[in-house]
Amino acid sequence: MNDQETFGGTAAVREGFAFDTAALARWMEEHVEGYAGPLQVEQFKGGQSNPTYKLITPGRAYVLRRKPPGQLVKGAHAIDREARVIGALGKTGFPVAHLYGLCTDESVIGTWFYVMEMVEGRNFWDATFPEVGGEERPAYFDAMVSALAQLHSIDHEAIGLGDFGKPGNYFERQISRWTRQYLDDPEAGRSADMEWLIDWLPAHIPAGDETSLIHGDFRCDNMIFHPTEPRILAVLDWELSTLGHPLGDFGHHAMMYHMPPHVVAGLGDADIAALNIPSEDAYLARYCSLTGRSDIANWNFYLAFNFFRLGAILHGIKGRYLRGTASSEQAKRRGDAFPLLGEIGRKLAQSG
Repeated sequence: MNDQETFGGTAAVREGFAFDTAALARWMEEHVEGYAGPLQVEQFKGGQSNPTYKLITPGRAYVLRRKPPGQLVKGAHAIDREARVIGALGKTGFPVAHLYGLCTDESVIGTWFYVMEMVEGRNFWDATFPEVGGEERPAYFDAMVSALAQLHSIDHEAIGLGDFGKPGNYFERQISRWTRQYLDDPEAGRSADMEWLIDWLPAHIPAGDETSLIHGDFRCDNMIFHPTEPRILAVLDWELSTLGHPLGDFGHHAMMYHMPPHVVAGLGDADIAALNIPSEDAYLARYCSLTGRSDIANWNFYLAFNFFRLGAILHGIKGRYLRGTASSEQAKRRGDAFPLLGEIGRKLAQSG
């Protein structure tokens, strides 16, 4: 079974993730303009961190994102931050779903949640875009890199997100944060490569600093594309968004060139030339062109940092499934991959 079948679409709400549908319907009546029931709830099969639901009514469908039930890591599952950035970006013309409302009253369904527009289109779980003809693939990759460059060019202060994160020292803070979360969850296991990166990364942060609004998890499967065109209608999953270094964000996106596809959408074993997918060098050059850069020095650092960061995130997913609070049936497969990401990150670091 591929990831499109595993994570795409919806199913019945999984055990442990149900909530009071009648209470939600009452909230919708009060806070969502144009809402009219009755309300039916299904759960999206994808989503490793914040459970995501499809809300179906006779007139339209909505999407609900909530904090997961159970014991949570401090600072994680920031539903309110997701809602805030989506609401702000919606006013700029950047492709996001329309935000209907945020609820921080836990008495409604048991956790904080927000409701947004259900954007209809195509969601690609495979980074090779197998559903797209070879002649069209370059346009889909250009749509992705162009959207990310657009995001990095937005004046975050002008749209009310000047306090959305701490400006400066992004890599120092991120390495510290994910090191701490990794070390604070020994139940999920250890990796010698992850711990090598914990030592290597702080000593190799490139000189210079920049701050922009960043997505934090910009991958093809976190986007809704137009049904027939190489155009992004909505970028999804803003849980990791913050103010940070744009090259850190671009490095996360470009990890796909080294990512084994069984972990997350990746091109690690693909013949990209045969598939007519832009090479990694060409993709970097396109991002540089769109953002006014001449090149990206120390590229191996940005990749190694992101493999460490994602490895730490998957380590956290493993801890959650061991404690029974992971939101996806595939959480074990994802969580068990964290040592592999540490290994890839270390090899990339040592290749520079």
